[in-house]
Amino acid sequence: MRRKWHIQRTSDSLALSRRGEVVFDVSAQSVFPFCARGRLAQQIRQDLWRALQDLRGFSPVILIEGQGAELHVTAGGEVAAKTFPKPAIEAQISALLADPKLRARWLRHATISADAVDA
Repeated sequence: MRRKWHIQRTSDSLALSRRGEVVFDVSAQSVFPFCARGRLAQQIRQDLWRALQDLRGFSPVILIEGQGAELHVTAGGEVAAKTFPKPAIEAQISALLADPKLRARWLRHATISADAVDA
């Protein structure tokens, strides 16, 4: 059975989480140009999960907040383990968000076409 992701949308934000709650035991932030928030969140979540799937009790959360022509992304999530190397995990998330190849792929996938904007 496939589990569903919870997506909470407001006029200027989107939160993607497994459990429905936005809990950040670990996180890092980055800024992206305006694009499709849902697509961007899914792409980041997939790569975040791949990077941290061995972290016991990890549940990814992506929060995207629009501020003008920019999107402010907080990526991370909840960790059910009692102890974990928080600074090392946050450095890993930060490096993931800064990776130029991943960012280019995410933005290619999340680009909004001119036709969609005009509609």
